[in-house]
Amino acid sequence: MNARRPTVSGKDVVRALKRVGFVVSRIVGSHHVMRHTDGRTTTVPVHSQDALPTGTLANILKNAGLTADQLRALL
Repeated sequence: MNARRPTVSGKDVVRALKRVGFVVSRIVGSHHVMRHTDGRTTTVPVHSQDALPTGTLANILKNAGLTADQLRALL
């Protein structure tokens, strides 16, 4: 399967992370700080329906311990 990261909005990423056990621990402005029960944390910017920049999405996936294919399956 193609390992390219999908083009998604912050809202889509928040929804996908919730499916794997992350919860929104707090919201600072438009940034959702998400925490998993095992201690992993990541911050997702939710700016309307805009697609997340590639580097931002890569950092979110790295912090969450997910691959692009895993994210694609959760969407």
